Amino acid sequence: MLIHSSSQLLTLKGGPQRGRDLGTLDIIENGAVLFRNEMIVEVGNTDKLRAANPNEPSLDAAGCVVLPGFVDPHTHVIWAGDRASEFEMKMAGARYLDILAAGGGILSTVKATRAASIESLVAQTRPRLLRMFAHGTTTAEAKTGYGLQTATEFRLLKALVALDHEGPLDLAITFLGAHAIPPEYKDNPQGYTDLVCETMLPMLKEWWGTHAPRLKMPFVDVFCEDKAFSLVQSRQILQKAKDLGFPLKIHADEFDNLGGASLAVELEAASADHLVKTSAADIRALGNSRTAAVALPCTPFGLAEKDYTPAAELLAANAILALATDCNPGTAWNESMQFAMALACRYMGLTPAMAIAAATINAAYAIRRDEQIGSLEAGKEADLLILTVADYRQLGYRFGTNLVKQVVKHGRVYSVDVGYYQSA
Repeated sequence: MLIHSSSQLLTLKGGPQRGRDLGTLDIIENGAVLFRNEMIVEVGNTDKLRAANPNEPSLDAAGCVVLPGFVDPHTHVIWAGDRASEFEMKMAGARYLDILAAGGGILSTVKATRAASIESLVAQTRPRLLRMFAHGTTTAEAKTGYGLQTATEFRLLKALVALDHEGPLDLAITFLGAHAIPPEYKDNPQGYTDLVCETMLPMLKEWWGTHAPRLKMPFVDVFCEDKAFSLVQSRQILQKAKDLGFPLKIHADEFDNLGGASLAVELEAASADHLVKTSAADIRALGNSRTAAVALPCTPFGLAEKDYTPAAELLAANAILALATDCNPGTAWNESMQFAMALACRYMGLTPAMAIAAATINAAYAIRRDEQIGSLEAGKEADLLILTVADYRQLGYRFGTNLVKQVVKHGRVYSVDVGYYQSA
């Protein structure tokens, strides 16, 4: 198919964008993209590509923006239940620790998730993934982590593998058995750390090879934070995962600076995520590394906090900055990368062009899929968006609405109902 007559074709060619290069869109005006067998063959000027391919099936972008599909590199999209009642309590002045002490917070989601069957988990997660897709996310990372026991963590894995097979959105799966200390181990966090290392991770290696051999190896993640896993425990888990051949990620510096970002760099993790309280030394380490810095602006917004990822400092240090939604039931139930981009523009100081690059090619890099997706170049997968607008700067500028008209995933075109009504 030849998609033609875009106002602006944002190719973002050239690979992940470091530091002050962030925001290089490489725009082709009146652009077109030709793809066959789910792969991009050529991009260029509409007139030239139409003249060279007169018999190609075509789709008119009608003077709208065409750009790569969004990649969401950090989500907790699979869980059971909700925490709306706790949100109401928070807004009425209840403290999070009081809610947690009463059995709420992550523990309430863990309780509901442990009680859910695979079928129920798939049924509850599917609508969230479809909303992501309708808002332009064509690939998303998806973590386990609301089981905190071997049986439930593997049930979450099975559900995610089934959802990835079902599509249309592709999943990059992450094992996050080390999301929190479960209630059974509240007085023995080291015992749970040892369980993750000596039981869960070896089982994961064996299970994956048998049940999901066609998929890329899952990432292994850990929540390195006070009241979660210490820096020493995080090192133990990640080193064990690396020894078993798993790629790595880490939650770091959301509330306290424990050195998790530097640990990620040392162990060559794909990304370090959150990065709100990150020290100058950790920022320098990220800037000199291949580890992506993933910002999650929906999370401080959801918590009504004032501190966000220090984007200016990370870019000045030459880091590879990416954006994600952190879609989860407690702090950021948001499926729209467009909203994450709008927040990044307002609270992290990104321009719309920077936010687009951070949500496409750099986000793809954060899940190590930048060779396949994240830009519109010959040889990459035909994953792209046609917007309802003619200027890319509408992304970031507008929020609370969906600017995606059509999604192309693996070369197949999906139309999005944007809810417009024609007057009688």
